[in-house]
Amino acid sequence: MASCSSLAAIAILVFLLSFTAPLFLAKPLHHSHHPRFASHNYRDALVKSILYFEGQRSGKLPSSQRITWRKDSGLSDGKAMGVDLVGGYYDAGDNVKFGFPMAFTTTMLSWSVIEFGGLMKGELNNAKEAIGWATDYLLKATAHPDTIYVQVGDAGRDHSCWERPEDMDTPRSVFKIDKNTPGTEVAAETAAALAASSLVFRKCNPSYSKLLLKRAIRVFAFADKYRGSYSNGLRKVVCPYYCSVSGYEDELLWGAAWLHRATKNPTYLNYIQRNGQTLGAAETDNTFGWDNKHVGARILLSKAFLVQRLQTLHDYKSHADNYICSLIPGTPASQAHYTPGGLLFKMDDSNMQYVTSTSFLLVTYAKYLTSAHMVVKCGGVIITPKRLRSVAKKQVDYLLGDNPLKMSYMVGYGARYPQRIHHRGSSLPTVATHPAKIQCRSGFSVMSSQAPNPNVLVGAVVGGPDEHDRFPDELSDYEQSEPATYINAPLVGTLSYLAHSFGQL
Repeated sequence: MASCSSLAAIAILVFLLSFTAPLFLAKPLHHSHHPRFASHNYRDALVKSILYFEGQRSGKLPSSQRITWRKDSGLSDGKAMGVDLVGGYYDAGDNVKFGFPMAFTTTMLSWSVIEFGGLMKGELNNAKEAIGWATDYLLKATAHPDTIYVQVGDAGRDHSCWERPEDMDTPRSVFKIDKNTPGTEVAAETAAALAASSLVFRKCNPSYSKLLLKRAIRVFAFADKYRGSYSNGLRKVVCPYYCSVSGYEDELLWGAAWLHRATKNPTYLNYIQRNGQTLGAAETDNTFGWDNKHVGARILLSKAFLVQRLQTLHDYKSHADNYICSLIPGTPASQAHYTPGGLLFKMDDSNMQYVTSTSFLLVTYAKYLTSAHMVVKCGGVIITPKRLRSVAKKQVDYLLGDNPLKMSYMVGYGARYPQRIHHRGSSLPTVATHPAKIQCRSGFSVMSSQAPNPNVLVGAVVGGPDEHDRFPDELSDYEQSEPATYINAPLVGTLSYLAHSFGQL
């Protein structure tokens, strides 16, 4: 695995960090933005939020595997197509490898490290390991020019079974996009993931970083040249699981933004300036997640103006401000909906993904604004970076237990947390305790059980409560009880910031 985990690399990295943070990582803050008293152990939550990814691993597990109830799985993935697609992550509680959310997860984990890795201390290498597990797979999936393998596993057949990944015997079908069956959304997101991760490894593993960036450039060119929605060409395969509703324009803008940041090549700046409006730069949506990247692209590009003084991207500061004004309660343009308990609420299905992604954008934009000594003006209301951090903290605190149910929505954190998460591996006996194979349909017998899952998937953040702050904690409830990699990925960055702010790192 091409991460930064060799002893030599770690020693060099620790030595360098003792003097100065790498340019691509956040410099340690020398003051706290909050009182020293913290109602939560953000460091503990950070450790667990990263550990969770080890429970989602597919492939041959390393000797350093810390979630030991998981074993090897998917060791023949890709073989039927003559390609090696072993590795990567299962996206949520099933045993399918969906390339679209996996790429977004990788981008957001990388962005977390880029902005706040300098604050992570001992957890930095674990975060890089989590990214490297994904990028090793994405390199395999993009090994052939003008082709990306975007899914392993027949989702329909997989969802008709409830079995451990170590036992799965449903078809490991492989699906791809190419010139004849384009998939611009997943291709451009994959380019973004490769570009962002190249920044993570630039100092500690330069050759791997160069490989990632070179591949990102090639993949983005493919995404832009052969335009078409993968939800059309692969509709029967990816829908209704990860259909793209927002179109592919947002991913093209997002991918170009990451390539601009990673390469500093004026080609991508020109692309953004020439195509930004047609790709939706000024759209008024305020949702950021695995499907819609417009808001993320605005925040990312605003840094070029705020921090690097790139005047040609001035409009992206305005676009980012419009997003903030639509989100913060009490502003004239506020459109966001919050539960009675104070949780940002977007939709019934896996709402917590929007909570974690939004919180990350708030602390990141606050960082950019602070560097530029600027604020957000929403009509007659002034929104300071401190206010953005406060709103983000409130959302994270709700997630960790400051809510009407006094429940943490992160498994393994706090005194009370979800016990019956919608996750095959967590809900079934381990291979060690039940060596015999659990057949496809046999596993569904656990659905009626009220007993806690036998295996604790530490760090997993579930979909969360409904708009009335209710949470039934039922294994069968995939909307509220299923964890997903893209829920955790942006939370890693926010928790790093909060843990540092309260002197816990």
